[in-house]
Amino acid sequence: MYGVSPSKSSLLKRIRPQDLQSAAIWGTAALGGAIYLVQPFDWVRKTFFEKPEPEGN
Repeated sequence: MYGVSPSKSSLLKRIRPQDLQSAAIWGTAALGGAIYLVQPFDWVRKTFFEKPEPEGN
């Protein structure tokens, strides 16, 4: 390529705000899809919201 400076031809360029935004959107979509597939709602309810029964009589 003629007329291109070495700094412009590097593969690693600056991270732009659009890159961070798209990564956050894809991460949210992946997390939502994983929760939809696994559906751990019973485990979440038992782990975080129900109080354990006392072991003594």
